[in-house]
Amino acid sequence: MKKNIKAELSQNFASGLVVFLVALPLCLGIALASGAPPLSGVIAGIIGGIVVGALSNSNISVSGPAAGLTAIVLTAITDLGGDLKAFELFLCAGLIAGILQLVLGFIRAGSISNYFPNNVIEGMLAGIGIIIVLKQIPHAFGIDTDYEGNEKLFNGGLNLEYFKELMIYFKTLIQDIHPGAVVVTLVSIAILLTWENVPALRKLKMLPGALVAVVAGILLNQLFISTGSVLAISSEHLVPLPVPKSAEDFKNLITLPNFSGFTNPKVWIIGGTIAIVASIETLLCIEASDRLDTKRRITDTNLELKAQGIGNLFSSLIGGLPMTSVVVRSSANANAGATSKSSAIIHGVLLLVCVLSIPFILNL
Repeated sequence: MKKNIKAELSQNFASGLVVFLVALPLCLGIALASGAPPLSGVIAGIIGGIVVGALSNSNISVSGPAAGLTAIVLTAITDLGGDLKAFELFLCAGLIAGILQLVLGFIRAGSISNYFPNNVIEGMLAGIGIIIVLKQIPHAFGIDTDYEGNEKLFNGGLNLEYFKELMIYFKTLIQDIHPGAVVVTLVSIAILLTWENVPALRKLKMLPGALVAVVAGILLNQLFISTGSVLAISSEHLVPLPVPKSAEDFKNLITLPNFSGFTNPKVWIIGGTIAIVASIETLLCIEASDRLDTKRRITDTNLELKAQGIGNLFSSLIGGLPMTSVVVRSSANANAGATSKSSAIIHGVLLLVCVLSIPFILNL
């Protein structure tokens, strides 16, 4: 039994490491986009990995803060006041969502996933993929602030005005390009492509290409900084993670729910909305994750809803964002060769350990 556990952890450590590398910037980015404290996204990632990973019987799926909930969370926090007190009230909505998901699991509402058409799942995956590509292209060129015409550009439809806005958009991109970011992007892509296409390197599962790309990017930027090069990427282009210097600092980073929110009807509406959207997104992602499983194992969707409900309860109690099963991290997990849910748990443990021990290194 001990040998089996050791072998399983050994097989899945590399994939857990890859998911951790993918999850960290996503957790922070989703929190910032949601108008929530940065650490709230990381907390949700940790709970999604350790708690939901342990309770779920999905072997590929990874849970954490979801881009699909960003608009709901941002609108909710804004409606409740838009400050830290509003976020404390919002955490009550997360608790309500968790309870409702538990109820949905017990009444076996997960079986609704059996009626999702294949094209809905494929459309969801394609939609998320397009959004990720569009959002990441500016960052690849070192442009980390949204162009003010972005919403008009992508929502206006194909017409003459669209192409005029497109030209203005690209002109703005060219003016704001950071050459150091472009160098790091090209080097990272070259490493990832090389790792996938050279058989000898692909066999090094304990040294995934994603990790090599991240380390290479850090070392390159440190070289640029130490030599005073114009290619140096400054701190405003890096992911900001709070660095607690004492136990009191760490305590102040955790936000607890304001339970008076349970008397606010608006909080209950937000909680119900999150429960419905998060449950549907989870079920869609579980269907997609099962297809990515090379062993064709089927996840118990009712158990998954219960696991998600417990995860959202834990996350909201200690200041984390609501979560779902997320397709980006699940896809990265499958592509990295995960064979069991221990990979998701490993990614959660790595998030916890690294955020507690080396936040200053992660900020590089």
